Amino acid sequence: MKIFALETSTEYCSVALWQDGAVTDRCELAGQKHSERLISMIDALLQDAGYRIQDMDGIAYGAGPGSFTGVRIACGATQGLALGANLPVSGICTLQALAQGSGQMRVIAALDARMGEIYCAAYERAGEGWMTVYEPCLCKAEDAPALTGEGWFGIGSGFAAYAEGLCSRYEGQLSGMDSTAVPQASHIAALAAVQFSIGAGMDAAQAQPFYLRDKVALKTVEREALARAQALLLAS
Repeated sequence: MKIFALETSTEYCSVALWQDGAVTDRCELAGQKHSERLISMIDALLQDAGYRIQDMDGIAYGAGPGSFTGVRIACGATQGLALGANLPVSGICTLQALAQGSGQMRVIAALDARMGEIYCAAYERAGEGWMTVYEPCLCKAEDAPALTGEGWFGIGSGFAAYAEGLCSRYEGQLSGMDSTAVPQASHIAALAAVQFSIGAGMDAAQAQPFYLRDKVALKTVEREALARAQALLLAS
């Protein structure tokens, strides 16, 4: 099975090709230039591997939560590629992708949501997959979900932005943390491979971003970024 994945929910932009468990990927610090870098990264990775997007069995994307602009770009790019190649898609939660990349058994994943808040969820390893202990939520660090037991590993930018609040909230429960980790396309691909293997892929038209904070309008910079991404897809 061959899965292509893309992830643009943070300041990093990454793409990955998962092939029967073997992964090749590319990751760049894109800032706000995801729409400019994404298509060229996709093309380069496919060319290096000797494949076309039509050769994939499915396309996965980081659905969020994360940057509003970023998750829109990932979703839109996935839809454009999958519709053109007639492929199923899978949207993967970025917080679960953080857990997947942690190498730990019990994980508190937290991303900086700005405005004094975090996107947060808790997971426990269950065989090859994950059990959701606490569903993704938007909250202040001091109001993060209460958890039982010890041995929890904190991961994500939320632990950098609100270290004091989260360490206080989980005092005595944390075994360690990695505040620099970001969701990666390679981990999106690994999680999506499980979904595709059981036939849980969905039609590209059903792909949607996963938001935890309501937003009624796009900022000018977001409209411009999304327009650039769509134009690049049409030209590719």
